[in-house]
Amino acid sequence: MNTRTRNILIFLGLSTAVVAGGGWYFLSGDTARLDIAEVSGPSPEITAPRKETFPTINVADVKPWGANEAPEVAEGLTVARFADGLDHPRSMLVLPNGDVLVAETNSPPRENPGIEGMVMRLLMNKAGAGVKSANRISLLRDSDGDGKAETKTPFLEGLNSPYGMVLIGDTLYVANTDAVMAFPYSEGQTKITAKGRKVLSLPAQKPNNHWTRNLIANEDGTRLYVAIGSASNVAEKGLEVEKGRARIIELDLKTGKKRDFAVGLRNPVGMAWEPNSDALWTVVNERDMLGSDLVPDYLTKVEAGMHFGWPWNYWGGYEDFRVEPRRPELREYTRRPDYALGTHVAPLGLTFASEAALGSGYANGAFVALHGSWNRKPASGYKVVFVPFGENGRPAVTRNAEGKVTGGLPVNVLSGFLTKSGDAKGRPTDVTIDSKGALLVTDDVSGIVWRVSNPQVKARPVETAMR
Repeated sequence: MNTRTRNILIFLGLSTAVVAGGGWYFLSGDTARLDIAEVSGPSPEITAPRKETFPTINVADVKPWGANEAPEVAEGLTVARFADGLDHPRSMLVLPNGDVLVAETNSPPRENPGIEGMVMRLLMNKAGAGVKSANRISLLRDSDGDGKAETKTPFLEGLNSPYGMVLIGDTLYVANTDAVMAFPYSEGQTKITAKGRKVLSLPAQKPNNHWTRNLIANEDGTRLYVAIGSASNVAEKGLEVEKGRARIIELDLKTGKKRDFAVGLRNPVGMAWEPNSDALWTVVNERDMLGSDLVPDYLTKVEAGMHFGWPWNYWGGYEDFRVEPRRPELREYTRRPDYALGTHVAPLGLTFASEAALGSGYANGAFVALHGSWNRKPASGYKVVFVPFGENGRPAVTRNAEGKVTGGLPVNVLSGFLTKSGDAKGRPTDVTIDSKGALLVTDDVSGIVWRVSNPQVKARPVETAMR
C-alpha cells in the first residue's frame, strides 16, 4: 500500500492504518465520551481537547427516502411532502403572497489541490453533497391550499452558488457566494429574467470551503446582514486567506457603506430576529479535529462589536493552541455563546416560532435544522430541533438546587433522517414558517421540502403572512 492510498483510506475511515515500528496499526478515530445532551444547552461540558492527527471520519452512506417514507415527527404534529424532485434544495424564502422560493444550490467547484482536495471531494460524494450546483432559485406555489406545491418552476437562473434571499419592497436580494445581487420583483410573478445589479462583492477566495452566504434585513429594510464563513478550519492556511471572513457584516443600503457587525464566528449560517427582543440570533458551526466532544456548535445572540473568538479561542475563552500567532490577550474580550446545540451537529437553518401555528408547545422558541456530523462517533445532528425561549428573549432553561440543567434542552421535532444502521435518508438544511403557520424543512440530499403541521391548530390566513 503506497502513501497516497494509505492517506486516502485514513481520511475515509475505511481501513485506517498507519505504520509504526515496522507494523500496521488500525485506527478508528476519536469516539465521544460524553452524551450529546452533556454538550448541549447554556453550560455544556468543555473537556480537554483530544488532538487528531487525522480527522475522525464517520460519513453516512446516503439511502434516500422511499416513495411512502417520511421522517419521524413529534407527537401531535404531522409531516408530509410539500415538494420533491428538487436539485439539492437549501435555503428558503416565503413571499408575501405565500409562494416559497427555494435555492437549489451547492458549493462552487472544489479545486483544492493534492490529496486534501481529492479526499474532500470523495467525502462530499459519499455524503450526497458532491453534486454540481444547479445555481438557481425555484418557485413553489400551493394554489389550492392543500399543503402541497402544485407549481414548481425555475424562478431565477444563472446564479453562483446562491444561498440567502431577502425581499424588500419590490427588490429581491440574493447572496451568491461571491456577491450580493439585487433583482426587480413583482408580486405573483413566476420568473425573473432581468439582469441583476451587484450590490456588494463578497470574499470567495480559494479554498472557499464555507461557501454559503446567508442574508437577513432589519425591520425597516434599510440594512442587510450577511453571514460569511471561514475559508478553513482554524486558519491553518494563514490569516491572510481569512480576510473578510468568519463574520457577519452589516450593509447600509442607502449609503452602500459596510461594517463588521460581529466577528470570530467560524461559520455562521442561519440568522433570525428574536421576536420578543428584536435581537439578531445566528447558528454557528464550530471547529474540528479536537475530538468528538469538542467544540459545541451553537445558537447565540449577536450584537454590534462582539468577537466570538475564532480562530484563537472557543466557547468564551478556551484557547486553541494550534493557531499561530497566539493572541492570549483576546480571551478577555471573547463573547461566550448563549446556547450549545451539541458537537459537530452542523446547524444551518434557523427560524423563530412567532408565526408558527403548531400548538402551545411551539409558541415561543427557535427551530434549528441540524444538517448532521461527518466527523463524530457516534454521529450527531440529522434532525430538526426546537429550543424553547422565555419572554425575556433567551432560551428558557431550568435548573435544580445544585445548578444542574433540568429543562430547556433541544426538543426533537423531526428526526429519523439517520437510520439505526447509520445510513442517511436525508439531511435537514433550512427551516422557515409558511404563510399558514406550518414549518417547512429543506432536505438537500433527498431533494424534498417537508411540511410539518398540527391538524388540531387552525392555520393562519395567507393575508397575515410573515414579514
